[in-house]
Amino acid sequence: MTRWNESDATALVQRLCRRELTAEAVLSDCLERIEAREPDVRAWQHLDGEAALAQARILDQGAVRGLLHGLPIGVKDLFDTFDMPTTYGSPIYAGHQPPSDAASVAFCREQGAVVVGKTVTTEFATFTPGKTRNPHRLTHTPGGSSSGSAAAVADHMVPLAFASQTAASVIRPAAFCGIVGYKPSFGRINRSGVKALSDSLDTIGFLARSVEDVALFAAAAGGDRGLLDLDTFNAPRIALCRTHEWPHAGDDTRRAMVLAGERLGQAGVPVRDLQLPLLFSELLRTQKEIMAHELARSLADERLRHAQALSRGLAALLRQGQAISAEQHWGNIQLAYSARAKLSSVFGDVDAMLVPSAIGEAPATLDETGDPVFGRVWTLLGLPCVHLPFTVGATGMPVGLQVVGRYGEDRATLGIARRLLRLLRD
Repeated sequence: MTRWNESDATALVQRLCRRELTAEAVLSDCLERIEAREPDVRAWQHLDGEAALAQARILDQGAVRGLLHGLPIGVKDLFDTFDMPTTYGSPIYAGHQPPSDAASVAFCREQGAVVVGKTVTTEFATFTPGKTRNPHRLTHTPGGSSSGSAAAVADHMVPLAFASQTAASVIRPAAFCGIVGYKPSFGRINRSGVKALSDSLDTIGFLARSVEDVALFAAAAGGDRGLLDLDTFNAPRIALCRTHEWPHAGDDTRRAMVLAGERLGQAGVPVRDLQLPLLFSELLRTQKEIMAHELARSLADERLRHAQALSRGLAALLRQGQAISAEQHWGNIQLAYSARAKLSSVFGDVDAMLVPSAIGEAPATLDETGDPVFGRVWTLLGLPCVHLPFTVGATGMPVGLQVVGRYGEDRATLGIARRLLRLLRD
């Protein structure tokens, strides 16, 4: 018996638009899966199945709406929604009801998406875990901060879910949960209505189970139908880049890098090693300081009026941010711009890099969300990134690598990612 919740979004929407399938049938399978698995996985902060079913029935009775017609989606609880509470992962905002949708959510509704509910985020999308567990193994973290979104997609509760990244919050949970995560070039998707953390870093992202699906999702959320054409990138020039953070890589990630080189080489894809300039060795520290400084200012009201409701970890991070002077912060911003100016020469004749996504498998703990070390620098540089799940680690948990492309060349990066994932999985 076909379970529509297990189908990819691209396949579903084609059938939905041809009226071979109803939005109500797809949503019903998703809700059935949620009912069965949510007590264990705990991916959702707020669910409204009845409202979602009502919307699905309206879509079934009317004209085909758009790119996401009839597709159920999850919305990270960092994004405002006019019809569901938004808590930003903090008790400070318990019961908070925004008056409007985040721009990206509104775009997706306009394109026919059915919002099922709000997925769990960590506290203000930082590092204090929420309640979500990894669906592959419930004693392991799903990663953060887009923990609920990644778990919901990986567990076939919904085909698509919103994410966001300030350090590694799209790529790391995608890696730990074994799905595709796409962090666009900085500024590509409008952030209006998403809780601001770091104005220099915050990036809206997308989680799904295929590269085609994240491209479809992003095309709807950003209004760029060009992302739907991924067919012109079948001969990419790829570099394996171990980065200055390579000493943090565990055995599983090291094996994934070797495996990727072997499989791509066997498939005839030109692959070479790429070493980043010495300047880039400063970027991990730079990203941490920019994030802490800007977070302390974005959450100034919460720090001043609700200090008792902040976790110890977040309070400590805000203190670190307060200790960074405006002069030091501006120096960090200038260093980031200097590094971005070198990116063209860094890539050279390479179309994209394959780099680590995470240290290794999801850690066997629910008390932390894993180290974001392999996402921070690419977030700082604003480059498009796509996590590719293609292998497992020593204990059988998902492992993969991320494709990093040139700034603004998101369609090419997604096209290359689709090509590489097919080759890496063969």
